[in-house]
Amino acid sequence: MIRLIFCLLAALFPLHLLAATQLNEEVIFVPKKMLIGSISLETTIFKPNGDGPFPLVIINHGKSFGNSHFQNRYRPLSPIRYFLERNYVVFVPMRQGFSKSGGNYSDGSCSMKANGLLQAEDIQPVIEYAHGLPYVDKVQTLIVGQSHGGWTTLAYGASKPDQSVKGLVNFAGGLKNESCGGWQSDLYRTAEDFGKATKVPTIWFYGDNDSFFSRQTSDAMFESYRAGNPQSQFVAYGTFGSDSHLLFTSNDGRAIWEPYLTKFLESIGMSSKVVNPQFQPLPRTEVPSKTQFAEIGELEKIPYSTDSMRKAYSLFLEKPFPKAFAISETKNYGWEYGGDDPLASALSRCEKKASAKCKLYAVDDYVVW
Repeated sequence: MIRLIFCLLAALFPLHLLAATQLNEEVIFVPKKMLIGSISLETTIFKPNGDGPFPLVIINHGKSFGNSHFQNRYRPLSPIRYFLERNYVVFVPMRQGFSKSGGNYSDGSCSMKANGLLQAEDIQPVIEYAHGLPYVDKVQTLIVGQSHGGWTTLAYGASKPDQSVKGLVNFAGGLKNESCGGWQSDLYRTAEDFGKATKVPTIWFYGDNDSFFSRQTSDAMFESYRAGNPQSQFVAYGTFGSDSHLLFTSNDGRAIWEPYLTKFLESIGMSSKVVNPQFQPLPRTEVPSKTQFAEIGELEKIPYSTDSMRKAYSLFLEKPFPKAFAISETKNYGWEYGGDDPLASALSRCEKKASAKCKLYAVDDYVVW
């Protein structure tokens, strides 16, 4: 019955608008003071129902390749739903120079420390803005980040964080710049410095097949950090898909990190029990099994393909999990990434253009044709 209702609603409203309504999603622009004038940080709020006050979660995004202004607004719905279920209000800011936020990305040249601290400067204005809202609890804040956002989270913990911050959550965080000599040594030294300056508990999640950070690198970074901040836990969960760096945004990744994160919240005295079951994940399209038809990157093997389809598929390959690509024998296609059910959305996009039924060709990092 739930599935039927959802399908009827999806037929009336675009999937992303439906999700936005269900999650009380709102996009705002938070002012950030600069040396001269100010800029605005594009920030998405996901709010539980009711008046609150709700404990606050800040989720920090990673960095895609290319111009940071072309990076899409970050919406990691799986962890967002996790926190809404537990009655948190979630703020997801785009840092300076990303997406529609003002200013330009500050990379700190080849200094890992400068990069992290520059990125961390964008967190405090968001917390201060949130604390000005009547429905936000001003004494309970959790900072979460993935990839470059995880590094930003660790840097913020070392940079005079707001007194309301109770803990830091780091998913595959770090900074990799192979054009800078000795980047790994700098990463370890900076992690040690961040640890020494951090007074709140942290939890780190890293996999064995991370495309950015090998276990040797993540282990060394953590041990350097823990030497300064022993209130730190490392979760080594093994392999995940073809790239464990994408665990945080994958719908399937939640089963791995949820029990550890829930225990961490309990340990720091923050809300850990589900009180809003209405925010739990919606029923999703059944994910087909991987086939041996082709490897994910073999564009020449896509059936019924055209230059336009192959170009779209190349873009699809660059997107984070979850994602899906659908095709039809009439040479039409549709694809989607992110959201609760990218498979259904990809099929829907394809069938709007096709005169024949569409089928899924690829899901996440494998072919299902």
